[in-house]
Amino acid sequence: MADVESFQLDHTAVIAPYVRLIATEHGPLGGTISNFDLRFVQPNEGEIPTAGLHTIEHLLASLLRDRLDGVIDCSPFGCRTGFHLIMWGERTPEEIAPALADSLHAIAEQVAWEDVPGVSAEGCGNYRDHSLHSAREWAARIVAQGFSVDPFERVGVVY
Repeated sequence: MADVESFQLDHTAVIAPYVRLIATEHGPLGGTISNFDLRFVQPNEGEIPTAGLHTIEHLLASLLRDRLDGVIDCSPFGCRTGFHLIMWGERTPEEIAPALADSLHAIAEQVAWEDVPGVSAEGCGNYRDHSLHSAREWAARIVAQGFSVDPFERVGVVY
């Protein structure tokens, strides 16, 4: 089986929340993508409830694209402690963290239910599993902690 980077990461050593560059990959035809670990919750100590995570996912899909050019995908981890963010080009955590913090701030304080995209049966494969209340609570908690761009230390938290 292939080695998967996230399974090699010592989840007991990282200190969430953080933005971490997992890898920059160059495709055979010349394209480049950057893969980020957007870790919101300390691994093995908690997790975002499914409905709140689902609503954060729908909101980040739009909010990050409003703030960053080149977003390919932002998908939650199965462990529900954060998200993968895939971007075109070579990007840095320092570029991503302010846009992520601003997006989560918007979720915590500005977004109304009618602003959440894709929450109908036509727009979502599990439209009944959403909670803006939970999304707001978790977004506020994450923003209040601030993001580090070093997953192993709580230094340089300015976002």
